[in-house]
Amino acid sequence: MSSNVVHVAVGVIRNSRGEILVARRHPHAHQGGLWEFPGGKLEHGESVQQALTRELHEELGITPQRFRPLLRIHHDYKDKQVLLDVWQIDAFSGEPHGKEKQPLMWKLPQQLGNLSFPAANLPIVRAVNLPPSYLISGRFDSEAEFLGKLVTALANGIRLFQFRVKERQEKSYSELARKAIQSCREYGATVLLNSTPEEAMALDADGVHLTSARLMALQQRPLPCGKLVAASVHNPLQLRQANLIGVDFSVIAPVMPTASHPGAQTLGWRAFQRLAEEANHPVYALGGMRQQHLEEAWQHGGQGIAAIRSLWPGE
Repeated sequence: MSSNVVHVAVGVIRNSRGEILVARRHPHAHQGGLWEFPGGKLEHGESVQQALTRELHEELGITPQRFRPLLRIHHDYKDKQVLLDVWQIDAFSGEPHGKEKQPLMWKLPQQLGNLSFPAANLPIVRAVNLPPSYLISGRFDSEAEFLGKLVTALANGIRLFQFRVKERQEKSYSELARKAIQSCREYGATVLLNSTPEEAMALDADGVHLTSARLMALQQRPLPCGKLVAASVHNPLQLRQANLIGVDFSVIAPVMPTASHPGAQTLGWRAFQRLAEEANHPVYALGGMRQQHLEEAWQHGGQGIAAIRSLWPGE
């Protein structure tokens, strides 16, 4: 890492109600007056965990007890380059208070979008609003079977869904996509179409999931703010493109062997982590993922897991 880059440890602190703690920067500070997630610069020789423990004690009077990596964000403010090493803290001792007279607030994840944050913090807002599991639609033989499986998955807690149909007829595809979107909205779930951005907009989906080929063909982000853009990533070149166009999250694959592609070359967790560390957005691990891999995905810097077989009912 360049010596000109300021390495910052950042804590996403959750309480037992699922609220997240944010602090307001002092007016004289860099990006003063904006809200931020607590933390501070690493001192010489410190690990991120050590810096986070020290900073949160100095700023808030608390000690983290259970925390894990969430994401890393590289950002250039023109007058300053930063690397935010963001960790989620699910347990801590002490009662948070502004030891440096900074205002504090507890907010639900969905309320954070109403606050003004430094630009580098915006991917954190996205990450805390994304669930740990991303379901991709699997096999079905009829519309009734598809909708039954989808509703079962939603009832089981799925809140992020990718509608992907490989063999399609335009009229039936549109009708089924609309019904999938309606079902997801009834459960408060987000649905992305594995299609073109134009089709996702026309069908009023929550966003689009770009194949790696569609991703590489783009010059800029294809959808406006308020719509999600996700992408499939398999290598560093595709990851750089995802960063360049500003995706909201990506899926890195294949991490492990899959039944559908038994001989395919896999990345493994170390390569997944290296890609995750260069992503300026949340990433999901795909390929051989099951619920028991969720903790491993977290420890390697992932938002969570994406899957077809282990999440699609009846697979």
